[in-house]
Amino acid sequence: MTTIRQDDFITSVADALQYISFYHPPDFLKALNEAYEREESPAARDALAQILVNSRLCATGHRPICQDTGIVVAFVNVGMAVQWDATLGIADMINEGVRRAYKNAGNPLRASIVNDPAGRRKNTGDNTPAVVHIDLVPGDKVDIIVAAKGGGSENKAQFVILNPNESIVDWVLDVVPTMGAGWCPPGILGIGIGGTAEKAMLLAKAALMEPIDIHELRTRGPQTRTEELRLELFDKVNALGIGAQGLGGLTTVVDIKIRDYPTHATSLPVALIPNCAATRHIHFTLDGNGSARLPVPKIDDWPSVTWQAGANARRVNLDTLARADVGAWKPGETLLLTGKLLTGRDAAHKRIADLLRTNTPLPAEVNFTNRFIYYVGPVDAVRDEAVGPAGPTTATRMDKYVELMLSRTDLIGMIGKAERGPEGIAAIKKHRSVYLTATGGAAYLISKAIRHAHVVAFPELGMEAIYEFEVEDMPVTVAVDADGNSIHALGPALWRGRIGSIPVKIEPKS
Repeated sequence: MTTIRQDDFITSVADALQYISFYHPPDFLKALNEAYEREESPAARDALAQILVNSRLCATGHRPICQDTGIVVAFVNVGMAVQWDATLGIADMINEGVRRAYKNAGNPLRASIVNDPAGRRKNTGDNTPAVVHIDLVPGDKVDIIVAAKGGGSENKAQFVILNPNESIVDWVLDVVPTMGAGWCPPGILGIGIGGTAEKAMLLAKAALMEPIDIHELRTRGPQTRTEELRLELFDKVNALGIGAQGLGGLTTVVDIKIRDYPTHATSLPVALIPNCAATRHIHFTLDGNGSARLPVPKIDDWPSVTWQAGANARRVNLDTLARADVGAWKPGETLLLTGKLLTGRDAAHKRIADLLRTNTPLPAEVNFTNRFIYYVGPVDAVRDEAVGPAGPTTATRMDKYVELMLSRTDLIGMIGKAERGPEGIAAIKKHRSVYLTATGGAAYLISKAIRHAHVVAFPELGMEAIYEFEVEDMPVTVAVDADGNSIHALGPALWRGRIGSIPVKIEPKS
């Protein structure tokens, strides 16, 4: 009879979380490279190149693919013949593995989990607790899938209970454009159909853990209704033209995964959960012979993609910039930023807003006059790094603060990821400001442009503190110009029209 030792279980979880922090799954990496090779949109192709270069850097440097190192999700199938040499329960063992992985001195991972979610929202400090799903199954082994799910993609999860005769395809095509680009496409859509509300959501999450095989499915042909749905949705979602980072292009999803379950005759529950360009999960089995042995990939398995700014990239000195200068920038233009900028995301914006509304001076080093704010919560630095991986967070969460920030602080620009909403764009246009995007999923690559970093305010907020970054040739794209024109509206509309004249079944190059 198989006996699973507590330390083997904990060590395996910790090792797996470190592993997926810097290694993309091979199937996802292959799919990203195929998307890059066939992409025709210059902006989307540039974003895909950054993501692929970032992936290789992380694999060699053993540093996180994304600064958002995720909420841990574990699917654990326990064989009913297994015995345990353990004093902790399964969830507690997983949480100890999470704690060890996220506190690893050589590759610390960002703690993003807060308790008291409807109240104080205090960071737990070690990214615990995980979300754990446990099933008892026949057998004498323990099968585990460990995933790290980023907040940007998780926040775009959707759910509906349709009438039995309504179209799932129509609902998906209606809802995906409303999700914006905050989930960092290209990625995977997991869809759960049937059961009850909670069962459909669990099916969708579990579907994301399956191998990418959409092109193999097309080659052999569908054999079930769910396989027909996968192919139909794959073609039609990509035909929306959303593209990498929402900039417009041929590839919005690299696969559609669907799981279904019997449901009530009056119901058609449908859940949709996206996985982002920082897809991270691994499956391993414990059989009583020690901790999991994870395969070490060869760096030669990574595509030999390089990235460099185009000849037309505009170099910008942040330290001499004035508001009038940004008026000449156009949506889709590549900029290389050099100089000093400040950071700040949700918690910092709330602190700033509370101070401004009570006419309380901001901290001495928080001077936004003629400066940019970067929406980021970086990973802690190690060794000779100025800062750890430092990719952008979703900008729409800060939209409600844009008018206040622009009108009261003399801020002239913002950097984040994904689109701005109507409220944010209206304030940008009113104040002749500008919004720039950095590539989500390229956090380690971006950090290479940061030469110096130090906290200037609210250190108690941890990764949400305000930093001053000194950057050199930090690559960004003009997303909303001073006239309120948005690349996230213009790009997808252009490519949706172009794809309409391209055969929808876009195959990878041989």
